[in-house]
Amino acid sequence: MKKYNKITPEGTKDLLFEECLARRYVEQTLSDVFSSRGFNEVVTPGLEFYDVFDPDFSGISQETMYKMSDRHGRLMVMRPDSTIPIARLTATRLQTLPKPVRLYYNQKIYRSNPGLTGRNNEATQTGIELLGAPGRRADLEVIVTAVEALSRCVPNFRLELGHAGFFRALAAQLPIGDDLREDIRSTIESKNYAALNTILDQLENSRSVDAMRRLPRLFGGEEVFAQAAPLCSDETSSKTLAYLHELYQALVELGLGDRMIVDLGLVQRNDYYTGVIFSAYVENVGDAVLLGGRYDKLLAQFDTPMPAVGFGVNVDGLAELLLKQGKIPAATPVEVLVHSDEGYEIKALQYASRLAGQGCKCESSVFETREEALHYAKVRGIHRVDCVSDCVETINL
Repeated sequence: MKKYNKITPEGTKDLLFEECLARRYVEQTLSDVFSSRGFNEVVTPGLEFYDVFDPDFSGISQETMYKMSDRHGRLMVMRPDSTIPIARLTATRLQTLPKPVRLYYNQKIYRSNPGLTGRNNEATQTGIELLGAPGRRADLEVIVTAVEALSRCVPNFRLELGHAGFFRALAAQLPIGDDLREDIRSTIESKNYAALNTILDQLENSRSVDAMRRLPRLFGGEEVFAQAAPLCSDETSSKTLAYLHELYQALVELGLGDRMIVDLGLVQRNDYYTGVIFSAYVENVGDAVLLGGRYDKLLAQFDTPMPAVGFGVNVDGLAELLLKQGKIPAATPVEVLVHSDEGYEIKALQYASRLAGQGCKCESSVFETREEALHYAKVRGIHRVDCVSDCVETINL
């Protein structure tokens, strides 16, 4: 019995007409920004070996990956992330290129979200990766490119700025194992204060425990840096906070102060982030429409260590928002229906090709009679029918 032949799998959907136009608009708009800044497009396979996304360094749990085996019995996954395969690609095929390497992508990722939680299991992402470039200048370039890309699609958004190293520096001072550290990170990410306090109450009171308790509340404007300074009890956390402050001030100089929030509780799921991390949100879209950061240790997993920074954009979220806002122009209507009288089919097809070559949007009639063609044109709202025989007769409706 065919139980599922008329529905799509959970977390997926068919796209129709205007939805496709919206997605293509976002993809093309973002691609234009990336290519204008010197980034070159790459596409990685939809199927990768499981080892590429080893959860020990990817931060992607195996439960969220769609898995299968190839004919040799090797474990495969449908691509759950774009940054990691691009790191693989750079390390194996582009290692001889002068640094930095500037790449952008536009492709789907697949993740099995528990209970969906409002997310799609199949999502289209586009983004950039700047590989082989350390430091503040590279971080600024990538963040500014993210701002420009989003501004082309949605003028009003909020940019959140954090640093993966700040949480790690504070967590390193706690007498806990990896599992409990991940539990703490998860509660901070979700700003679940009650769950965080429950975990920390089990630890002996200390300056480090107090710092971790306050971390998810450290968000706002420049005042956050002064609030966080007393929590820094070692050189690593102090340097991390100072660098983030310097980056924040540079972005303010670029005119981004009114749309930027510092969030020291911004701790991404992906374990490969090592430095600055950032995300962007727009009104009426629940999840972040952009996620990015620095990942200086990821390429060492592919035996080609180099610094790197990048971001990915949720194309589907932006496309859906633009549709709701009515900012996607409707598809150009068909201007002419070309109908052939009996025996003139080839001539009509040639005529339709000429019209299309002149920029006219036209359809070829598949009907046997003029009456059927005219009826179809009226139903479809096509106001002109060109009937081809020894000559071309135009009928305006």
